[in-house]
Amino acid sequence: MAETNQNQTGGMFDNKSGAQPAPAQQPQQNLSIVQKDVVDTVMSKIKDFESAGELKLPANYSAVNALKSAWLILQETKDRNDKPALVACTKESVANALLDMVVQGLSPMKKQCYFIVYGSKLTLQRSYLGTLAIAKRVGGVKTAVANCVYEGDEFIFSIDPETGLKKIVKHVQTLEGLDANKVKGAYAILVTDDDRVLVEIMNITQIKQAWMQGATKGASPAHKNFGDEMAKKSVIGRACKILIGMSDDSALFDEPDETEVDTTAGQRAAQIEGGANKKHLGPVEDANFEEVKPTAPVQQPAPASSSTQQAKATDENPPY
Repeated sequence: MAETNQNQTGGMFDNKSGAQPAPAQQPQQNLSIVQKDVVDTVMSKIKDFESAGELKLPANYSAVNALKSAWLILQETKDRNDKPALVACTKESVANALLDMVVQGLSPMKKQCYFIVYGSKLTLQRSYLGTLAIAKRVGGVKTAVANCVYEGDEFIFSIDPETGLKKIVKHVQTLEGLDANKVKGAYAILVTDDDRVLVEIMNITQIKQAWMQGATKGASPAHKNFGDEMAKKSVIGRACKILIGMSDDSALFDEPDETEVDTTAGQRAAQIEGGANKKHLGPVEDANFEEVKPTAPVQQPAPASSSTQQAKATDENPPY
């Protein structure tokens, strides 16, 4: 479990030199030089944090392996102009995103996080799976179960007037009632290692409002064809965030209170406000990159992650 504070990561590498995106059309070998420079810088800071007792990574987490897999993914990540992320983004923001990933103990290969380009900034977006993994790690979640409430179900829940905690009193379903087009709501039940039980409930209006925060506005094939499964992800993601917020490391894992992130509108807003990346790494000398030939079709202006990642994030496994 990571034991540091988000504010401690910010400012360690504040970019006072006004680093600009590295120009394209430079020798290909520069990419490997930049990789070593950025990875070495991130690992150096991680070791500094650990030595100072400010960070403790999960026992089964390899920062080196996570950084290697992240770099492979970054080489295929492009912005909406079909420009490679490693060309479009400042080196400082790349290092910042990688440090954020390691501090949270996330693995991009396990789809626990995604890299998204915001103008000249690279940012890390935690996925639903990443939120669940952190909830298990810092919140001690033993089991996480979600169910939908359909039209015709007999569903009763109560709220303890002293603690404010919810409890499912009764839920009766019929086989005929299991219709993805007739979802009235959903609930998640988290059980921790010390047998605490956390129940979160959302009605369909709340769920759809969460979906509206997404790039597809809840109109993706996954939302249309598997609305019940997407509803379960929404409510279990919210429950996990509540549990994470109750942990001592909550500041470290602070995320917007949404169950689906809008990676398109969010990027536009970030460009308008001129500040997509809120955590800062310090000066890392910019290097030159060679623009890599696109390996997959990309969407247009404004930033986004690679087409493969973006499709997964918005349709099948949205970052929650």
